[in-house]
Parts: sequence; C-alpha cells; structure tokens
Amino acid sequence: MEVCVNSTKLLNLNQNTRLFVPRYSISHSFKNPILQFNNNVQKRPLNYPLNQRSCFSRQIRSLQRPISSRIKASPASSGTSGAETDKLPADIMVTETQEPNSRVRLSVEVPAAVGEDCYKRVLKEFMKQAKIPGFRPGKIPESVLLNYVGEESVQKATVESILKRTLPHAMSTVTGRALRDSVRIITKFSDMEKSYSSLSSLSYDVIVDVAPEVKWISENGYKSMKIVVEIDHDIEAEKACEQEIKRRHKSLGTLKIVTDRGLQVGDLAVLDISATTIEQDESNVQKVPAAESKGFQFDTEDDDKVLPGFLDSIIGIRQGETKSFPYVFPETWQQENLRGVEAQFTVECKELFYRDLPELNDSIADKLFPGCTDLNQVKESLLQKCQEMEQAAKDQATDNAILDQLCKMVEIDIPQSLFEEQGRQLYGARLLEIQANVKLNEQQLATLSSPKAVNEFLENQRENIINLIKQNLAVGDIFKRENLQFSTDELVKEVQNSVAEFKRHKQEYDEERVREQVQDVLEGAKVLEWLKEHADIQYVTR
Repeated sequence: MEVCVNSTKLLNLNQNTRLFVPRYSISHSFKNPILQFNNNVQKRPLNYPLNQRSCFSRQIRSLQRPISSRIKASPASSGTSGAETDKLPADIMVTETQEPNSRVRLSVEVPAAVGEDCYKRVLKEFMKQAKIPGFRPGKIPESVLLNYVGEESVQKATVESILKRTLPHAMSTVTGRALRDSVRIITKFSDMEKSYSSLSSLSYDVIVDVAPEVKWISENGYKSMKIVVEIDHDIEAEKACEQEIKRRHKSLGTLKIVTDRGLQVGDLAVLDISATTIEQDESNVQKVPAAESKGFQFDTEDDDKVLPGFLDSIIGIRQGETKSFPYVFPETWQQENLRGVEAQFTVECKELFYRDLPELNDSIADKLFPGCTDLNQVKESLLQKCQEMEQAAKDQATDNAILDQLCKMVEIDIPQSLFEEQGRQLYGARLLEIQANVKLNEQQLATLSSPKAVNEFLENQRENIINLIKQNLAVGDIFKRENLQFSTDELVKEVQNSVAEFKRHKQEYDEERVREQVQDVLEGAKVLEWLKEHADIQYVTR
C-alpha cells in the first residue's frame, strides 16, 4: 500500500501540523518537536494579559480534560475511582453485554438482602440527624422516624445507598478496561424506586466505554510500509534562498507613483476586481463572488498567486483605467464549482506604483542579512536557513505520510466518550489560537464555549477527529509491540522544561498531566523514528 502526501510550503510550516494541535507546551529539544501525539499539548503557552488569560482559561477549562490517562484504561471509572468497595451481605449479579463503539452494558441485579442492609443503614443515619421532641438521637422508633422524615425520602436515600455501595462491585468486572468519565446509569431513578418499593430488590443497567482494541488489517503491515512523499518545488533550498533574497531586496525599496505609462512586470497595482458569468441568456448572468475584490494589492512579480493568465490580460493598464476581458477558469482550479466556468472580468486600476530599488551589491549586504559584509555571505547564511527549513518540511511531510498510512491500516471501534474528549481537545486548542489573534470579551468566549458551538465543531470535524484517534492508538500499539523505550532522563528533562515554560508564562498546569503528555510525545517520536528506519520512503518533487 502506498500513500502520497504533499509537503508544506516553506514559509508556512504550521499548515503541516495537521491535526496535531498542542495543549501543553513541550520544549523544542525533541527531534520532531511539532509532533504531539495525544493532542493534549499546547503549542506554547499563550501570553495573554493576566485578566484576559484567567478569564479565558476559565472558559476553556470545561472543554479540556486529559485524554491520555483515559485511553490508558483506569482501574475503575471516574464514577467509582477512589471509592472503597464496601462489603455486601450478599453477592450482586452482573451480566456483561458487548455493544457497538467499544461500549459495555452491565446489567446489575441487587438481591433483597443488600437492599435491606442499605435500608437499615439509611434509617440509622436519619436517626442520628433527626431531632424529634421527646426522643433521644438514635433512639427513635422506626414508625415515628418514617412519619417525621417521610417514607418517600427514606426510599430515595435507600436507592442512592444501594447504587453507591453496589456500583464499585459492578465496575470491578471491567477493571483495567473502563475509560474514565464514561460511566452512565441508564435506568431511570423513578423505575429503580418502583422496583425497590415492590420487591425490596433492585436492578439497573450501566453503560461504560472500554479501551478500544486496535485491529491491524495486515498484522505486520506497519513493519514494511511503502511511502511516497511529494515535496513542493517551492521548498527546495536553492529556489527558496533566491526568493528570500529577492523579497528582502524589494523590502529595501520605496514605492513611487507611475505617471507616464501603463502596468508592467515589477509594478505594484491596487485593483478593484469583479466578474460575472457569461451566458447566452443575459437574464441568467450571475456574479462570481470568489473573484470579487476591492483594493486588491497586486504585486506583478507574484503572478503565480493569482489566476493563470490574469497578469497578461491587464498588462498596460493605466491608473484610473478599466479593462474588461473574458476568462475561462482552468479545469484544475481549486474551487470545483468554478472549473471550466466562462466569466467576464472587469478590472479597474485605482493606483499604480513602481519600486525604486537600491542596486543589489555588497554595499547593502548588512541590510539583507545583519552581520554579512558581501552578497556571498548573505546567500550562504540564507541558504543554510533554507536548507534547515527544507529538511524540517521534508521530515514533517514524511511524518504526516506515515501517520496517514497508519490510519488506513487499522480498524478501531472508537468509544463515543473518547471521540468527544478528543474533539474537545481540538476545539479548546482552536479557541486558544483565536484568543491569541483576536481579544475576545467574556460574552464572545461564552458563546464559543457553549455546548452548541462545541457540538457543531464535533460534527463538522468528525472524520478528522476519528482519524486522529486512530493514529494515536496505532502509534501507542506499535510502541508496545516493538518494546520501544525512552530514558528516564529524557522524560524528566522534558517535564522540567515544560513546567518551566508554564511558570514563565504564569499559566496554571497539572504536573501529572504534563508528565503524561511528555511521555506520549516521547513515545510518538520513538515510534516514528522506528517506522522511518523500516519503511521504504520515496520522495518526489513536483
């Protein structure tokens, strides 16, 4: 099986992080620092003003809870974790039924002896607390107590006591498999009350998500993966270096108004652009919103970033002039609904400038790259940086290709609670990014953090979230299968670096969670390193 994945553009490496949106900060001493395998790690703590930061952290705290500790199945679910298992006067009967999405239904039957024991305990507790004139605490007749407290209150308390005492016993049947925060009693409380009232016994059903099984379509297929990675021509170091020198040279120039000629290559124009479809029946003519732009700043040396042939159609246009021309969108155009569409473009040149550039020689070397004395040094310094970025983009494209391949090689019945948790992690990270770029007020934060907004995100990103979970679980399974390890020193060092980062930005953190996240990242890095060594990887430049 082969997979073909495009690499990232050199100057936009963040696009290649794909779904690996961080939640805790991990230091950059990793070989692959972008990889965040459990998606619980924040890119870097965002440096908000304290009042905004604390407000924002409160808003997203309800969205973000650790997932790594949940997928590593807990001894018991959060509904029972930490609760001591109370000895019962009789055994309860638990029937386990497998359900879809790695879910287990536990049907619990509580014998009358347990119900009676719980009833006596509840009465004893009420006797201690009740203050009835003429009776000492603990010495109140049952009939008097029931009349004073109310039989309904005692019955409710008894059912609650039964659940509290029997649920840990029921959950013991899924010890080591249950995911935290996934337990749900699905039997209505009113039905349990009726059952206990008439039979003195009780039965109820519990739904719990369990750790999903990773099933490999080909048992050892990951050991001999064939990967084809497409590398964009733009990330080639030599070409990127030339473009960067050109960009820096242009930044040193000044823009001057063109007064005596029309547009030519090298100029910068401010354009108003509109387009309509060409139809035989003029009544069917429609605007093309995607092609409309007001005050569009068009650098003629960046014509590869606009429609093919657009520049040729407006060459010679003067300031204040309007040109109209027909255009057929290419069949390869990224917007499918515009492919092959015939349109009539109208372009008005609002302003026209040319660049007055200094001569490109050794005299401006220090301005092109501080510390350089001639153009050769500038090129060498920039080339080194571009080579580093080229290798980073190549490595990231390779990692993404491997992860995409792993996703296709496994079948996993993903629990709903795990899906929701992972989705909330991603959504919380998105909110962090939004808040970093746009200062949101409390009302905006509340709207974006609402259940409706979160649920819409989960539904829209369902496929991406599922693929991410499959990648994470596949990576974790390989780490165990191949007995991969990392040193304690590595773990301690990265935890310390991450904690220091949180402290530096004055952000709250849970050191145990940070430790779990660092461990996940280290595991992921080891797995990718191992897979690269055993994979047949082919790089293709396009």
